[in-house]
Amino acid sequence: MTEPTKQPDRDDARMSSEDYEHLLDRYEYSTKEITLGKVLKGRVIKRTPTHVLIDVGFKTEGLIPNEEFTDPEVLEALEPGSEIETMLEKTDLKDGYLVLSKRKADAVRAVETLDQAFERGTPVSGIIVERTKGGFNVDVGLTAFLPESHADLRPVRDGAALIGQTCRFRVIKFDRKTENVVLSRKLVLQDEREKRKRGVFGSLVKGEKVSGRVKSLTNFGAFIDLGGIEGLLHVSDITWGKGARPSDHLTVGQDIEVVVLDFNEKTEKISLGLKQLTPDPWTDIAEKYQAGQKVSGKVSSLTDFGAFVELEKGVEGLVHISDLTWSRKLIHPKKVLAPGQEVVVTILDVNPQTKRISLGLKQASPHPLETLRQQHGVGARIKGPVTSLTDFGAFVEVEKGIEGLVHISDISWEKIKHPSEKLQVGQEVEAIILNIDVDKQKVSLGMKQLEGDIWEEFFTRQKPGDIVKTKIVRLTDFGAFVEIVPGIEGVVFTAELDEKKLEKPSDAFAVGDERNAKIIKMNPKAKKISLSFKQAQYDLQKQEFQRFMESQNDRMTFGDIMRDQLKGFMAPKKGTKKEDSHD
Repeated sequence: MTEPTKQPDRDDARMSSEDYEHLLDRYEYSTKEITLGKVLKGRVIKRTPTHVLIDVGFKTEGLIPNEEFTDPEVLEALEPGSEIETMLEKTDLKDGYLVLSKRKADAVRAVETLDQAFERGTPVSGIIVERTKGGFNVDVGLTAFLPESHADLRPVRDGAALIGQTCRFRVIKFDRKTENVVLSRKLVLQDEREKRKRGVFGSLVKGEKVSGRVKSLTNFGAFIDLGGIEGLLHVSDITWGKGARPSDHLTVGQDIEVVVLDFNEKTEKISLGLKQLTPDPWTDIAEKYQAGQKVSGKVSSLTDFGAFVELEKGVEGLVHISDLTWSRKLIHPKKVLAPGQEVVVTILDVNPQTKRISLGLKQASPHPLETLRQQHGVGARIKGPVTSLTDFGAFVEVEKGIEGLVHISDISWEKIKHPSEKLQVGQEVEAIILNIDVDKQKVSLGMKQLEGDIWEEFFTRQKPGDIVKTKIVRLTDFGAFVEIVPGIEGVVFTAELDEKKLEKPSDAFAVGDERNAKIIKMNPKAKKISLSFKQAQYDLQKQEFQRFMESQNDRMTFGDIMRDQLKGFMAPKKGTKKEDSHD
C-alpha cells in the first residue's frame, strides 16, 4: 500500500522564525490528544486511487485505505466535505499522516447499534454476504448469522438469490462480549406484511373495484396482488363463459381491475371477480337463442367429451361428441375441429337456470343418409371396401362417413356360418342398396341379390313330382334338411325318409349323405319345398322296372308267349294227389 507523501516546500529556507515555529506547532503530535480505539468524526478532504484523506480536527490529517470500505458504492459516493466516522488504528505517524480504520469504526458503531436494536426490538440493515452451514452470514458492521428458517416467510428454495441483497433484520440474539449476533428477516417481513394487511383490509369494501397485479396463475384461478396482500380470482369469476382457463384471459404481471366479492381479515382470504365488471349475458339468453336455430360461433376449447363453442362474449355452448358428426362411430373432437375455428351450429337446448346451451354440429348440415337416399335410391348398385366383419354380417363403406350392413343372409345364396368365408376386411365389393332408414341411421345392403332371385328361377324350372339330387345338411327330430342347389334348401320329413319306420333320422342317415328326392310340395311365396326320399326311391324303381319290361318285350316271340301259356295249364300243383286221397 503506497502512502501519499508531502512535497518539500522550496521556500523553506526563506521562512521566518515565526513561520517555522507555526509549522512545527501545526505538525506537533501528542498522544494525549488521541487514543487508540476512539471513534472519530471527520470530513473527506480528497480521494486518491488508494486512500481517502480525512480531516479529523487535529493538527494532522488521517488516511483510510480504500479496502476499508466494504461497500464500493459508499466509497464512490464520497466527495470533499462528506462526513465520515473512523477510528485511529496506529498512533505513530506514517509519512506525516494518521493511520485510520473505517472498518473498526463501523464495528464499534455496529455493536452499539445492535445493542440498542436488540433491547428495543428495532430492525437493522445489512447485506447477506454468503451461505454458511444452516443459514447465511450477514454484514451488519460485523458478521452476524441468519438461520435459514428465519431467512423468509416461506422455506428458502434458492438461497443463491438472497446473496448480495440488502435487507432489514430483527436482532433475536446478541452477546456484546463475544459479538455473537443472530438475526431474523422473517420477523421483519411478518411485521411489514401485517402492516400491509391492515392497510389493505381497512380499505376493502364489498362490491367496490380495486386495482391489482396478477401475481400467479393456477388451474383454479389467479392470485392478484392488492399491495402486499393477495386475493383469489377464481376461474369461475374470470368470464361468464365456461370451460375457460385462466391463462386464456390473464398473464402474470398484468395490471387489472377487479371487484371485491368477499373478504375475511381473520382468515386473510379475499375473493375477487372479473366478470362482474360486465353485465351477465345469460339474463336474456332464452330470448336470443331457441332450439332449432342455426348460429355462428368460434371453437373456444376441446375436451374428450366434446367442444365448447363461444356464441358471444361470455356465452358458450357444448357440442357433445355424439353431435359432432353423423358417423356411427364416435370421433374425437380434435379430429373434427380446432380451437379458434369458425363454425355453424344448431341450438339443441337452452337452459338459463343452469347456464347451459346444447349445440349440434352435425344437425347444421343435411343428414348424409337423406342425401344418399336422394342420390341413390333403393335398388341402386354401389361399390366400396369392407370396413369390418361381425358374426352377423359385414360393414361396407358406401360413401365417406357412411357405412352399410350386408347381413350374413344377404352375402351369398349359399348358407355360410361366418362372413369371413366369403369376405375379408379391405376387399372391394359391389352391393345393392336394400333399404335406407334415416331415423335409425341404417343402410341395408345385399350382395347375393346381384345374381338375381335363384328361388324364382327354381320355382319356374322345377315342379312337384320332379326327382332331384340332394345333400343332407342338417338332421332334426322331425326330418332332414337337404340342399337341392347352392342357396336352396328343402325339408324331408321323417315319414318320407324311408319305408322302414325310424325312431330318429340319425339312425339311418348322416349329414353329407347324397340322396335322390322327389319334390312333393312347393310354396313359392314362403320359399318352402317338401321332398321325399321314399317316394323318389319307389319312382326310380318303378321306372327301372318299366325300362326292364320294355327291353324284355322287344325280345319275346309269339311262340314264346304260347309256350308260357301252355306251361301254366299243364303243370300239376304240388299236393294234389294227397288231397284227393283224403277225399
